[in-house]
Amino acid sequence: MKQNSLLGYCGGGEEVFTRLRCLYKKRDTSIICARTDTPSKTLKEFAERHTSGFCDYPDPVERAIFWDRYLSERKDICDDSVPSAYLSEMDQGLYGGIIGGETRFLVHPENGWISSMTAPIIKSWSEFKKLSFNNDSLWFKRYLNQLEIFKKYAHGKFGISHFILINGLNFVFELFGATRTYLEAIENPEKVEKACEVGLRINLKVQDTFFEKIGLIEGGTCSNMVQWIDGKIISESVDPFHMASIDFFERWGKKQLEDAFSHFDGGVIHIHGNGRHLLPVISKIEKLRAIYLGDDNNYPQAFSILKDIKKIVGDIPLVVDVSYNDFISCFEAHRLTGGVFYRIYDVPDKDTANFLMDKIREYRV
Repeated sequence: MKQNSLLGYCGGGEEVFTRLRCLYKKRDTSIICARTDTPSKTLKEFAERHTSGFCDYPDPVERAIFWDRYLSERKDICDDSVPSAYLSEMDQGLYGGIIGGETRFLVHPENGWISSMTAPIIKSWSEFKKLSFNNDSLWFKRYLNQLEIFKKYAHGKFGISHFILINGLNFVFELFGATRTYLEAIENPEKVEKACEVGLRINLKVQDTFFEKIGLIEGGTCSNMVQWIDGKIISESVDPFHMASIDFFERWGKKQLEDAFSHFDGGVIHIHGNGRHLLPVISKIEKLRAIYLGDDNNYPQAFSILKDIKKIVGDIPLVVDVSYNDFISCFEAHRLTGGVFYRIYDVPDKDTANFLMDKIREYRV
């Protein structure tokens, strides 16, 4: 396979971008794409050195080295993945930290992440007026520094993934916490709307900075959710609405998502098992490019109900997780749903992954 000069760790080479364009841009429902996850020495060592729990802000150089080692392990796997590092340290906590929140970090030994969040920032709306975006804030400076460090280590080897927006009610969660936010949406809707407007401006500043500093690869955005996708594409969350009604989502979620998507070339959304009742509305959001379907306890695995989900969302590309054994069973029976990116875990080794990918590239629904 022809190697991509910008992504030395991309085992699938140039063909990957052709296939991903067919999936995400042309919405070709006759094909399937896949990432094959084999045992990782880097993840094993990370899990041995770290325990789950809170930690200090990590050294961004060490984090860049982690991603370099992890992604280098995959350079000989010729699947449809695009190697990229994820700024998990800037996940949630960056947005609250920029306006003065107390940013906290949490280690995830199972996947190598160190994620962030903030404790509730204010107790009353009178304090909200004092909050503002500051280019000189500690966390915005750390964000810029980490972008530069990751860019340096990634050069010629791997990309930098877009990272989640904390927009709309997600942003108000940062201010008051979740329970208080729901109450405020009922009791003080005008003030919540104002907070959402401020949150949108902060999110757009953060994301504009990302694209300014990192840029595009092959005309598209690297993504931990969908691997790679044409244009400047952002990653959004509908977590505040998973246990809410469709009406509540249409009131507080739909417009905020569309406002953010319209600023760029569109966006992708991840949705958990307890939020699938929102799919009929989410699938109609303007400039939505793809949906990642997460799995959660006590809900059917997305892979097992793909055909039903496809009836709801139409030709919108989907991304799902599936075990190697479950994937093989459906593959051999020719029962796989098209227009889907399959993230296959528990693949035994590299040779098995590459043998399977040769068949996947030929598969037609």
